[in-house]
Amino acid sequence: MTRAADAVDERVPVRRLAPLAAQHVLAMIAAPVSTVFLVADTLRLAPAATASLLSAVLLMCGAGTLLQSLGLWRFGDRLPFVMLPGGAATALFLQIAEEHGAPTAVGSVLLAAALLLAVLPLYARVVRLFPPLVMGVTVLLIGIAMIRVAARLVTGPDGTGEPRAVLLAALTVAATCGAYVLLRGVWRQTSVLIGMAAGTGLAALTGLGGFTPAAGGGFAPPVLLPYGSPRFDLLAALPLLVFALTTLAEITGQTVLNSETVGRAPDPGRDVPRVARADALVSLAGGLFGTSLMVTSAENIGIGRLSGVRSRFVTAGAGVLLVTLGLAAPVSRLLAGIPAPVVGGSSLVVYAVIAVMGVEMLRRAELGGADAGTGAGRGTLVAALALAAGLLPLLVPELYAGFPAPARAVLGSGVVAGTLTAVLLTALPGLRPVARTGKVREAPGHGLSSAEHGDRLRGRV
Repeated sequence: MTRAADAVDERVPVRRLAPLAAQHVLAMIAAPVSTVFLVADTLRLAPAATASLLSAVLLMCGAGTLLQSLGLWRFGDRLPFVMLPGGAATALFLQIAEEHGAPTAVGSVLLAAALLLAVLPLYARVVRLFPPLVMGVTVLLIGIAMIRVAARLVTGPDGTGEPRAVLLAALTVAATCGAYVLLRGVWRQTSVLIGMAAGTGLAALTGLGGFTPAAGGGFAPPVLLPYGSPRFDLLAALPLLVFALTTLAEITGQTVLNSETVGRAPDPGRDVPRVARADALVSLAGGLFGTSLMVTSAENIGIGRLSGVRSRFVTAGAGVLLVTLGLAAPVSRLLAGIPAPVVGGSSLVVYAVIAVMGVEMLRRAELGGADAGTGAGRGTLVAALALAAGLLPLLVPELYAGFPAPARAVLGSGVVAGTLTAVLLTALPGLRPVARTGKVREAPGHGLSSAEHGDRLRGRV
């Protein structure tokens, strides 16, 4: 019998490897598909461009999964990870694209990935800037901002939705919720994908929307620089730069959880930089093909627990399948025809879940306690002020219109303004969150239970 410490390196026979790898792909495929169509509909990409972007995302998911699972020099930690386009990162990518253009959004991805690589030598110091309270504020603001973007896919740019578009989105949401409630196991994890399929079928059958796959055939290689040459603007890139730093805290939790699951002693100082380097490298490559930041996810370890197989070679097999799907033109061109209201309905579910994740993280931060002597109530004031700073530009978009451009870049982004406010306030001695033991809270991934290391910034249902 395989020892727990060797489970991660177990060589699985091919006859078992294929179905096990397919399970992992089935569990995570909804994230890249829904992300691509959200981007395509928001940026109004043609069907052929949408198919190409889907190919690029699937190829990056596959390449990143292979890199994390097999490792290459100091890139990848040889754990059963899969890689996905980050839901929260996509929200910020689209925010930048809408305000400054897609080339600037691509440049922001490249800058954020480069920053992540640059700060890794300072990992221990940077990660402490983002305790659960700060991360909760960030995730909640990202979810709220993204709900607005998803709603625009249903209503159109002018904000006036046609009744049939609203109905189609509502039916898609209902189908997604129904699949989540009625199904179990790996099928429940594909509820977003099932909801999109149901919504598309209803659109075609009832006339509530159109289904027009992209023309063409053969292989569908991704297009290099699909939006033109990237533009580099540090101020415009600020939301993604801040987010890249927050991912270090999340990567810590993911890595500790995955190490514990496969029976390997967690060593964040050694392992987290390897995982983060792989994220950054694949994000750099993906940015050149029009994707947002790619992020490693540990959610698929649930499948390993169910199957009893925790080998990294199974997720490596999933990476091979993802690369194959990325090159399968008929699949990507068929999916490119999904109607915008269907994508909007699915996205509303996904990003509402992100907002709720932020609420859960704030709850774990012990914002208010009856015993003021513990200092737990200090977090209430920090969260309140940070959320106020973050919600103001969302609720009153023209609030900072008269300010200089650098100030608008910081204050006008709800995510940046709220996150920086939370970071600065938690750094003040009088407002620093204190646990009930009287000690300052540890950084995420240090001292939290395994159950608290789930996907929180990934935008997954």
